[in-house]
Amino acid sequence: MATEHQHDVVIIGAGPAGMTAALYTGRAMLRTVVLERGEPGGELLNTEYLDDVIGFPKILGRELAEKFAEHAQRFGAEFKQFINVQRVTKLPDGSFETVTDIGDIYRSPVVIVTAGGTPTKLGIPGEFEYAGRGVSYCAICDANFFKNQVIAVVGGGDAACEEADYLTRFATKVYLVHRRDEFRASAVVQKHVFENPKIEVVFNTVAEEVVGDPATGMTGLRVKNVITGEQKLMDVTGLFVFIGFRPNTGIIDGHFTHDEMGYVKTDDAMMTSIPGLFAAGDIRSQLTRQVTTASGDATTAAIAADKYIKGLREAGNGASASTRVAEAVETSHVSGGGYS
Repeated sequence: MATEHQHDVVIIGAGPAGMTAALYTGRAMLRTVVLERGEPGGELLNTEYLDDVIGFPKILGRELAEKFAEHAQRFGAEFKQFINVQRVTKLPDGSFETVTDIGDIYRSPVVIVTAGGTPTKLGIPGEFEYAGRGVSYCAICDANFFKNQVIAVVGGGDAACEEADYLTRFATKVYLVHRRDEFRASAVVQKHVFENPKIEVVFNTVAEEVVGDPATGMTGLRVKNVITGEQKLMDVTGLFVFIGFRPNTGIIDGHFTHDEMGYVKTDDAMMTSIPGLFAAGDIRSQLTRQVTTASGDATTAAIAADKYIKGLREAGNGASASTRVAEAVETSHVSGGGYS
């Protein structure tokens, strides 16, 4: 039976951003619930090792996810797993209604959306089996694990070309595989690719299968020429896929300011154009998407959310909804201490 729940803060998504936000709202003594469609961790659960999180020279993604969750729960945050959020709606009284797939309703004055995004997958055999063991969707995250190796990149836009160029700092050779006979990337980005002696461009070709050894990881990539039909096995130990990334913004009911790719735009307090709705992590429009930046975003969002709620309470029940929101928005931009 569907039920209603009342919280101070509803956090959607339990990746690094969501769990960091939960830690800080919990420390602020706000009744916090984190709604996660799977297990806490987000993309950390799809990463075997990380070596770019300060304080952890090398750590398993799943282990780091567990540490994040334990830390957040220590301060009282409630985690609800295997919950799919259907929509988040701003109500006329200024509060939010978060509805799940089983009909449960979570009401709160603040929602922090940390639902991240989803890399577009190739959908080929072996891709899932070797994710984190040769297959990656983030060059900055994983390039260091492919030093002095031969790897492949699939894609033809700016992201694929830029990341292929970046990966040559680590790999001895990079095959850039694209299904068409020309790139979609901008001219200046293409120039860098064609002038890089460590990149071999493979046009009119699609990836068909990731092959490997269950004990050691990926050992090759089977590809096919779309014109001739010729197949061959590339001797590569890594595959980076850059064919798209979709921010999970479909749950937000109503218009919000976003960039041309659909990522949420926020102010410096991580508030969206909808007062009381904050965003942090991969769902937000920004330069880079890392565990550290997600945590930084979430720290700011949680502290701002606390100030926003205090602003609502201080405004008093006698004020109109619009007045309470206006005062709370102003309050949320005032920096304060006490969060060491």
